[in-house]
Amino acid sequence: MKGITATAESHGTEMPGHISAAADAAKETALALLLLWITLTLTSAHQAGGQHLWTALIIFSAAGLVWKIGRSAWLGWSRLERLHRVIEEEKWEIEHHRGQEREELRALYGANGFEGPLLDEVVDVLMAAGDRLLRVMLEEELGLFLHVYEHPLKQAFGAGVGALIGIAIALLGLWVWPSLGLLIGAFLVIGASGATAAIHEENRLLPAVVWNLALAALCTGIGYFTLRIDRKSVV
Repeated sequence: MKGITATAESHGTEMPGHISAAADAAKETALALLLLWITLTLTSAHQAGGQHLWTALIIFSAAGLVWKIGRSAWLGWSRLERLHRVIEEEKWEIEHHRGQEREELRALYGANGFEGPLLDEVVDVLMAAGDRLLRVMLEEELGLFLHVYEHPLKQAFGAGVGALIGIAIALLGLWVWPSLGLLIGAFLVIGASGATAAIHEENRLLPAVVWNLALAALCTGIGYFTLRIDRKSVV
């Protein structure tokens, strides 16, 4: 059997794809802008003046926005393609190997506490309805829940909104406080994105926010201090 224990534990409600795409896009875009800002600020690229810095950040933001939207849509199409392939494979097995599917059903529901005549009755009812049997085998055996799969364009829209939010808050911070505003804005976006994902996945809020901020701080610190060391070695 392909995955008889795939749903042995309760996994809760999956986060909607467009929410996940928005949270990831906002977080990654904000971090990328932060690292780029640090790089430009600590290198000779910033010597051309503030206008040069803003131009570089805006160009980078536009390119990153297109990338996040396109990537999210492509990943969505890939997931749907795989889902359709798995459905067709399972339908073929149900049509050509009914005896094997029956034994898999008995094993699945037997593991959930059904036994004796009740187990036989449940298996007979499911085997009598092709569509219901297909849905049960996809969800109970393979752990694939059809309602989780959203349209790729909806996920792409979510990614685009998330990226725009990350760009807007980070650049607004830079405009309000040129010295530290982008840093603060980026960390606000990263923390909020982690909190959003934790809430929708019903995970613990504080650890999610702390771990996201800690990882962002580590990446930022590596970039900042590496560039500082490099500048000193050049001088």
